[in-house]
Amino acid sequence: MNEEREEPKASLLSFRDDDDETEMFRVKKSNHSKKIVKQLKKEYKEDLEKTSGPTQDQNTRIGGPAQNLSIKEEPLEGSRASSEQGEEEMEVDSTEEQEGDGEQRPAGGAFSQTLSALSSLRPGEIPDAAFIHAARKRRQMARELGGEAPLVENEATNKRLTHEDENGGSDDEDEKRIVFSGVNMKSQRQKIAEEIGIECSDDEALDNGQDEEVSRWEQEQIRKGISIPQVQSTQSEDPSMYYQGSYDAQPYGASYMPFSYAATVGADNSKPLKAEPSVPSYPIPSCDLTPITTDLVKKRLKDRLSFMRHGHDSNARRFEQIQEELEASKKTIQLLEGSSQDAADKYRFLQEMRGYVGDLLECFSEKVPVILELEVAMHQLLRQRASRLVHRRQDDIKDESSEFSSLSSKAVMAPNLDSFGRDRTAYQELAKQRRIAEREARRTRRRQAREQNGKRAGHKEGLSSDDEETSTDITSFNLERDRILMESKKVFEDVMDDFHSLDNIKSHFETWRKLYFTCYRDAYIGLCLPKLFNPLIRLQLISWSPLEVECPNFEYMLWFESLLFYGCGEQSALKKEEDIDNNLLPAIVERVLLPKLAVLMDQVWDPLSSSQTFRLVTFMQRLIKYYPTVLHGDNRNTQELLRTIVMRIRRTLDDDIFLPLFPKNVMENKNSGPYLFSQRQFWSCVKLLGNILIWDGILSPSVLKELAIDSTLNRYILSALQTTDVSEEHVEKCRRVVECFPVQWFSSLKGQQTLPQLENFCRYLKHLASSLYRGCVSGSDVEKRNVRENIKEVVRLLGRLNALDHVIAVASEHGIKDIKTLLENK
Repeated sequence: MNEEREEPKASLLSFRDDDDETEMFRVKKSNHSKKIVKQLKKEYKEDLEKTSGPTQDQNTRIGGPAQNLSIKEEPLEGSRASSEQGEEEMEVDSTEEQEGDGEQRPAGGAFSQTLSALSSLRPGEIPDAAFIHAARKRRQMARELGGEAPLVENEATNKRLTHEDENGGSDDEDEKRIVFSGVNMKSQRQKIAEEIGIECSDDEALDNGQDEEVSRWEQEQIRKGISIPQVQSTQSEDPSMYYQGSYDAQPYGASYMPFSYAATVGADNSKPLKAEPSVPSYPIPSCDLTPITTDLVKKRLKDRLSFMRHGHDSNARRFEQIQEELEASKKTIQLLEGSSQDAADKYRFLQEMRGYVGDLLECFSEKVPVILELEVAMHQLLRQRASRLVHRRQDDIKDESSEFSSLSSKAVMAPNLDSFGRDRTAYQELAKQRRIAEREARRTRRRQAREQNGKRAGHKEGLSSDDEETSTDITSFNLERDRILMESKKVFEDVMDDFHSLDNIKSHFETWRKLYFTCYRDAYIGLCLPKLFNPLIRLQLISWSPLEVECPNFEYMLWFESLLFYGCGEQSALKKEEDIDNNLLPAIVERVLLPKLAVLMDQVWDPLSSSQTFRLVTFMQRLIKYYPTVLHGDNRNTQELLRTIVMRIRRTLDDDIFLPLFPKNVMENKNSGPYLFSQRQFWSCVKLLGNILIWDGILSPSVLKELAIDSTLNRYILSALQTTDVSEEHVEKCRRVVECFPVQWFSSLKGQQTLPQLENFCRYLKHLASSLYRGCVSGSDVEKRNVRENIKEVVRLLGRLNALDHVIAVASEHGIKDIKTLLENK
C-alpha cells in the first residue's frame, strides 16, 4: 500500500515549503502553551501507569499555536508506514483548503462536530487529516479576529492547570531558560521523546522522509548558534543550566548546541516562531568553524569591558543629572509650599481691593455729577461777573463814540414807542445818562487813588482797567459763591471717610504698592490714580482761580500735600523712569488744572486787564518751569489751553478795540471830549499790545507777531498815529509802543534791517523825525533843542528795533554824529 501511494509534494510539518505555501503556519510559544505541554506530559505518564502495556516504541508530538502535537515513533516498518500514511493524510494544499472552506460553510453542522471532537483527542493519539484541518481553520479564524486560537480543554485540565499555576511558578521560570548542553549523538526527536517521558525511540524510523534541504537548514541553524557564543552570558543567573560540561571535557564545537525543544518552549514568547520539525543532529565538521584563540577572547572581553564602561559613564552622567533635577524639584516644591500662604494672602488682599475699588467707583458714580454741577455753577458765576464788566466797557465806548460822533446830532426824529406806549429813545437816554454818571464816578475814584499813591504823573488815561464793581454786584456775587462752597462741603457728608478722604483712599493703594509691587505695576494703577483722584481734587479746586488776587497756590493745598510723597520710601531701588508714580502730580496737573485753566481763560479772563493777564502769565511760567513734562507743545491739554488763549485775544481785538477818527479841528482842543476819548482808546490799545506781548515765551513767536504787530500795531495804533498831527506826544507814544516788544526778537537779527512786519512803523518813525525838524525851523532855540532831543529819541527807538538802515538815514539827514553813543544807551 505504501508503494501505490504517491510521494507527497511537501510535508506540512516541515519548514521546507514555507516559500511555496500561501499560508504561514507559526508556533506561538505562549505561557499557556507551556503549561499545556506540561499538562500533556503528566497526563501521558498517568495513562502509561494505568495501562499495562506501555507504549514505549511510539513518539508523540503535538504542534500548533494553541496545543502541541504528539508524534508516536514505532521501530517497526509497519509503524513507519502508518506514520508515513498519517503524514500523507495531514498534507493539505492552500487551494484545497480554500475549496474546503467553501464546501464546509454550508455544512456548519459537520464542522461543528469536528470542532467538538478536538476535546476528545486522547494523549498519545495521532490526529487524522480532518482533525488537523479543523485545528487549522480554528487558528485561521483566531488570526482574523486578532487573537489566539482558543484552547480545547476539559474541566480536569483546567483544574490541574490552576493547581500548577499556584504551585508551579518556579517551573515556568526554569522552562524560560535556554539550556545549551553538550552535543550528544542523539536527534532532536529523541530529546523531545526523552523530555516527554518516552524511553524507547528509534532514530532510524524518525529519519525517514528527510531530504537534503532539511540537512542544509540544520547546518545553517548550527552555524548561527556557533557564531553567537556570547548569548550564554545573557541567560539565567544559574550557569549550571547552560553548561553541562567544561570546554576541556568536550570536543571542539560540542558546546555549541542549537536550541533544544525545551529552550524553544521557554524562550520569550513575544516573537512568533515557526514550528520546528524534529530533525536529526549531525556532527559538525571542525574545518568550517573559526578557531577561538586567547587573543580573540581577550579582545572580545576588552570590547565588552569598554562597552560596559561607556554605558556606566553614560548612566553615571544621567544619574548626576537626575540627582540635580531631583534637588531642583525638591527646592521648587519647598518654594511652592512656602509661597502657598503668600499666594493665599495675596489673593485675599486683591479680592478686598477689588471690592473696595468697586464700592469706591459706585460712590463716585453718584457724587461726580454733583461735583460737576457745582463746578459749572462756580464757572457760571465767574463768567457772569466778567461778562458784566466787558459789556459795561463796551457800552461806555458806544456811548462816548455816539456822543462825539458827527452823526449824533440833535435832529428831530420820530418817537420810537414800545408795546406799552413808552418812548424807547427816552428810556435809552436815561440809561445812558446813568452809565455816564457811574463811569465818571469810577474815573474820579481811580484818579484819587492814584494821587494818594503818587502814580498820577506817569499815568495815561486808558491804561487803567475799569473793573470796579458796585456794592450790590459784590454782595450778590459773594452770596452765590458762599452757597456753592457750602454745597460742596455737603457732597460727601453721607459717605464714610474711606470713600471720600484722599488720605484714606491713598493709604489703600500705598499698601498695595508696598506689599505686591509687581502686581500693582502690572495692573497699571499708576495710570489710573490721576483719574481716580480727579473728582476729589476738582471738589477742592471749585473756588480756585489764578485770575483772582487772593488765589491760593495749589501747591499748598491739602490734596497736593497729601499726594506729594505718594510712593516715596518703598521700592527705592527702582529707577526713576521705571516708577510711574513719579508722574502722579504732573498727571493731575495735566488732567485737572489745565482743563480748568482753559475754561477760566475762555469765560473769565479779560485780555484788556493788565492785572489778570500778569497773574495768568506768572502762573503759566511757573507751570512751565516746574512741570516741563506737562506744558510742552506735544501735550494735548497744553495745546488746547494755548489755542484758547489765542482765540480769546482775537475776540478781544474784534469786540473791544475801537479807535475813533475825528477831524483835525476837533482834535486841536486837547481838553475837548473827542480828544480825550481818542487818547483814552489809543492808550487802551497800547495796553492790549503790551498784554499780548507779555505772552512771549509761552505762545509761539509767529503767533505773537501776527497778533501784536499785524492785528494791533499796524491795524489800530499806526493808523491812529498817522491820522493825527505830529507832535512831541507822538514820540512818547512811539516809545511806549517800542518798549512793549521783547528785546530778544531783535538781538538775533543779522544785518541792518528790522523785522519785516515792523517796516511800516520804522518808516513812520523816520517821518516823525522829519516832521518834527520841519516844524521847528522857524522856532526858538529852545524849541529846536527839544526837537533835536526828540530826533535823538527816534534814533534810539530805531536802533532798539534794529532798523540800522533807518538810523543811518535819520542821522545823516539831521546831522546827528554820536550814533554809537545813542545806540548803546537805547
